[in-house]
Amino acid sequence: MLRCCRAAAAIAGGGRGTRSPCGAMAKSKFEYVRDFEADDTCLPDCWIVVRLDGRNFHRFSEQHEFKKPNDDRALQLMTRCAQTVMQELEDIAIAYGQSDEYSFVFKKKTRWFKRRASKFMTHVVSQFASSYVFYWKDYFKDQQLLYPPGFDGRIVLYPSNQNLKDYLSWRQADCHINNLYNTVFWMLVQRSGLTPVEAQDRLRGTLAGDKNEILFSEFNINYNNEPLMYRKGTVLIWQKVNEIITKKIKLPKETEEKEVEVTRTKTKVVPLHCDIIGDQFWEEYPEILAEDS
Repeated sequence: MLRCCRAAAAIAGGGRGTRSPCGAMAKSKFEYVRDFEADDTCLPDCWIVVRLDGRNFHRFSEQHEFKKPNDDRALQLMTRCAQTVMQELEDIAIAYGQSDEYSFVFKKKTRWFKRRASKFMTHVVSQFASSYVFYWKDYFKDQQLLYPPGFDGRIVLYPSNQNLKDYLSWRQADCHINNLYNTVFWMLVQRSGLTPVEAQDRLRGTLAGDKNEILFSEFNINYNNEPLMYRKGTVLIWQKVNEIITKKIKLPKETEEKEVEVTRTKTKVVPLHCDIIGDQFWEEYPEILAEDS
């Protein structure tokens, strides 16, 4: 009978709470080690934010020849991975990404995996990292993936809607600051012939207005005309979208099936490039912060 119980546990994968054929919970003298597991349950009624960042992505982008200051392929790949995460983990209410980072906001009331922080972080990061490798060839058709990318994650809890809005505003403000600097920096290097050190020296102590002036006066670039994806980052939300599909149906008194177009409504993860610091976005999508969302 003991051999039978062990075999059943092996087939079940040795999961917690495996029941033996005897009907009792499978136990052993070693089970006490479970007492060493830390309780990492997230506080109730708080927004759970999982933010992941690319590990050593400065080196990764150089070795994979990312275009500077922005590479559409890399940004779109990040968004594709984030969409995959949201589609797998439907309790994510909104996500925001820029450069090599993405923040995923889980609903306040989520009971997903009993709100265990380790489950949130490991599922998000592992799903994102595997998707990055899986979808790489769709965006970098002529660039081989030289080595596996790495991502790290962290979890922060925000108790109020305003805290959450301020967090997302902070990340978007960071996107603007970094992109403005990088845009000027790479123009000085690529078009003015400065070395990276010389470009850094040129920009040291400059304010946003100074950087805008350099772009306009020296390179005829109006920063406000740069693509919104670069300046604002990417917001991912759930939206109902109408899709037209083709179906084969058999009409009355007809002997053969005919193809007809049918419109159906489907909830999908949609990318937006817009301002989330002001009130307009939140007024347009109030369901994101709704208590029963």
